[in-house]
Amino acid sequence: MVPLTMDQLKALAAKWLEIVKSKTEQVVDTQIAVSKSNGTVEDAQREKLTKLYSERKQLFDRYGAVLNSWEKKGGDAAEIKIYRDYQNAIFLEETRKADTKTLMAWALDWTTSQDGGIALAKNVGIVLISFLALLFVARMVRKLVRRWIGHVPNISDLLQAFVVGIVYWIVLAIGLMLVLSGLGVDVTPLFALFGGASIIAALAMQDSLSNLAAGLMIMIYRPFDEGHYVDIGGVAGTVKSTNIVATTVMTPDNQVIIIPNKNVWGNVITNVTASDTRRVDLVFGISYDDSIPEAIKILEQAVEAHPLVLKDPAPTIRVNELADSSVNLICRPWVNTADYWTVYWDLMRYVKELFDSVGISIPYPQQDVHFIPTDPAKATPAPAIKKTRSSDRASISEGDEGHDDDGR
Repeated sequence: MVPLTMDQLKALAAKWLEIVKSKTEQVVDTQIAVSKSNGTVEDAQREKLTKLYSERKQLFDRYGAVLNSWEKKGGDAAEIKIYRDYQNAIFLEETRKADTKTLMAWALDWTTSQDGGIALAKNVGIVLISFLALLFVARMVRKLVRRWIGHVPNISDLLQAFVVGIVYWIVLAIGLMLVLSGLGVDVTPLFALFGGASIIAALAMQDSLSNLAAGLMIMIYRPFDEGHYVDIGGVAGTVKSTNIVATTVMTPDNQVIIIPNKNVWGNVITNVTASDTRRVDLVFGISYDDSIPEAIKILEQAVEAHPLVLKDPAPTIRVNELADSSVNLICRPWVNTADYWTVYWDLMRYVKELFDSVGISIPYPQQDVHFIPTDPAKATPAPAIKKTRSSDRASISEGDEGHDDDGR
């Protein structure tokens, strides 16, 4: 049929219609004979009917091939539909009127037919074997791409994982289409289907597309990478993974938080572990009666004694504030990023113990409240009342809660 023109195929379709019509007449005659017979004669007639069904199926397959070729070469769709409706009407009517024995005979014949069940089983086996082979090939390609992309400079782990995953699925998709084409399946309609579905999906999944675009921006501009400790719009934790839709963050108390990428890219991102070193900011308050030089000396001793504190940059220890209840000293050593919390907690404890050993106090927040009489000439001066409130005696980084009118 390949060299035939549209008009020639139209004439050929009419000839094949006569052929299948003639075979269908034989089928109908045999069906009538089966319905009027019984016993051994019925079995023989039913066997003949099954054979006729098989022969006619082969004829209808060729009939359908002619119609498909005619349609592909520009045949009139309405006219071709009439030919197809003839075939469909015959199958529908015969199936509706067939008895149980006939249907079982059809099924058994189709199962053992080379063009039926056996061909389907072969095709299914080919697809399964091909799919397993595709998985193996895709994994090998993914492994090679991962090894190659690992040598590309200035590319984040997130982008590497994304590119490797895309290559893996592309290899699977192309391989599957090649297998289907090899089995005679027309994959051209699949592309049209995917094109239409893509437009519908783009309209229905605008938020998902925003997440996709934001995910690509994250992977390209690399504000963070896997394993970094970040603060994204108030959500702080370690980045576990980022895909094209969302970023997964694990908090220090082991909660897993999934943030849509559009919320990640549209928020302020604080990357705590992007730098190799960090400054530990500590504030210690001492009493106004304590010796400032002695307190500074103790802080210097504590910082120098800690093995994780870096010598360069040098730590900063200064008087920072004359607060309401204390003289606040800042202590700012530099450490490797991974040692931040270890140094923070160690110095807090060590400085407190050293202050206690030499008698330097960390004062409670306190206020002096004075009652001022309305008529000082007539009223007896009221004694000053000191009001002291209990609070945590850890380091104080902010001032007291308020002042009276005297500023005390």
